[in-house]
Amino acid sequence: MKLGEGVEAAIHCAAMLAGVEGAATMPGAAMAEAFGLSPSYLLKHLNALTASSILESVPGPSGGYRLARPAEHITLLDIVLAVEGREPAFRCGEIRQRGPARLDASVYVKPCGINVAMLKAERAFRAALAEARLSDIVADYMSDADPRSVAANCAFVERHQRPQKSGSTSQA
Repeated sequence: MKLGEGVEAAIHCAAMLAGVEGAATMPGAAMAEAFGLSPSYLLKHLNALTASSILESVPGPSGGYRLARPAEHITLLDIVLAVEGREPAFRCGEIRQRGPARLDASVYVKPCGINVAMLKAERAFRAALAEARLSDIVADYMSDADPRSVAANCAFVERHQRPQKSGSTSQA
């Protein structure tokens, strides 16, 4: 199964936003810079995360993005579904009922075995993603990654986060 590059970008951005302090935000352009992505390309995925209530978008000169809920309440499945949609990756087109050897539809009363197997695999994949919490991924990174990488990423977040004044409200 191949997921789009947007899934990787969305997960990395959410993980970065998990390091933003309190109600502070991070501009989309800074996240695009951090990952070498086009800001317009990343904006599409940040908007999908915002529409799915994973991120909040704060307007204005000190605006940007922040997590809409704690990282421990965000799973990789939440992010994948926000970016890729809820449709299964495999969609059976019932091609067994086409071609020169096709038979009457009454022959095909049992579900396609290939479809059954693929959907079973998809359920297992989604179950594994549902168990993977953003907070655990960030904690694993903080404890296992090369300290130079951790320091560089923490410095980037510190440099680019935008503190919010008290009374700021979020806009989705």
